[in-house]
Amino acid sequence: MKGWIFKIFIFPLLYFISIWPFWLLHAFSSFFYVIVFYFVGYRKTVVIQNLKNSFPEKTDAEIKKITKQFYKHFCDVIFETLKLYTISQESLKKRIVFTDDAIKTMNSFFDKGQSIVGVIGHVGNWEWGAISHQVYFKQLITGVYHPLSNKSFDAFMLKLRGRFGGNIVSMTALYKELLTLRQKNIPTTIGLIADQTAPPESAYWLTFLNQDTPVFVGTEKLAKKFNYPVVYLPIKKIKRGHYQMDAIVITENPKDMPDGKITELHTRELEKNIQEQPFSWLWSHRRWKHKKPANI
Repeated sequence: MKGWIFKIFIFPLLYFISIWPFWLLHAFSSFFYVIVFYFVGYRKTVVIQNLKNSFPEKTDAEIKKITKQFYKHFCDVIFETLKLYTISQESLKKRIVFTDDAIKTMNSFFDKGQSIVGVIGHVGNWEWGAISHQVYFKQLITGVYHPLSNKSFDAFMLKLRGRFGGNIVSMTALYKELLTLRQKNIPTTIGLIADQTAPPESAYWLTFLNQDTPVFVGTEKLAKKFNYPVVYLPIKKIKRGHYQMDAIVITENPKDMPDGKITELHTRELEKNIQEQPFSWLWSHRRWKHKKPANI
C-alpha cells in the first residue's frame, strides 16, 4: 500500500479508533470476532490443528471452546494494540500490572546498573507487555524487532512501541547498538519475543507442547556474549483489558550454563505460561511448519 494512502486515510482512522473508550473498543472487538471466526475463518484450520497437537488429552468440545476463546482474545489484542497510539502511561499502568515480586526482582538488577535480557512470548497482550517496561522502570529498554514488509505499517508500529521512550532496534543492528551502550556505560534491558519459528538447521530442538519444536538460540547467544542475566516475564490475562506480569530469573550467570540450557529453561517457562491460559497464545502462527532433520 502506498505511503500517501496510509498518511491520508489509514493513520487518521487508526488514531480515531485509538481514542475510543475501552468499552467501545471491546464492543467492536466482539463484532470483529464474529466476522473473523464465523465468516472469514482466518487460519482456523491452523489454530485447531495446533491446539489438537499441543493438547492431545483434550476433547473436541474443549478444543472448540479454546478456539473460540482464542479468537475473542486475538481480536481484543488487535484493538488494544491500536489503543497504544493515544493511551496515557497512567491508564496503561492500571491495565497491565507487575506483581510486587516482579518489581522487586527487576529492580534488584536495575538498582545496581545491571543490563539484563528480558524474554516474553506472544502470550496475553505482548505489545502491552513490551511497552510496559518503560512505564514501570527507569532503565532503558532496547526492544528488538523484525522490520515489516509494509514500510508505512512498520513505521506505525515503531511509533507505537517507542511512545514512552523505548530504544527500538532491528535484529541486524542489535549487536552494534549493545556495544555502543556498553561503551557509554548505559545499562539496558534487551527485550526479546522468543517464540517465533526458527530455521530448522540452526535451531535448538526440544519437545514443546508435545511436539518437536525448533527454537531460536539468539536469547542464549546474547546472554552469553555479554553475560547478562536472563529473565522470563510471563503475561496473564486477569480480565478483559487487564493483564498481569511476573518476572522469573532464568540465570544470573549465563556463561556458567551449558549450551542449550538457557534456551530450554526460558522455553519451559513459556510453555507453563501457555498451559495456564491456553487461549492467550498466538495459535494462528504456523509454529510447527518445519520437521526435525533426521541428523539432529
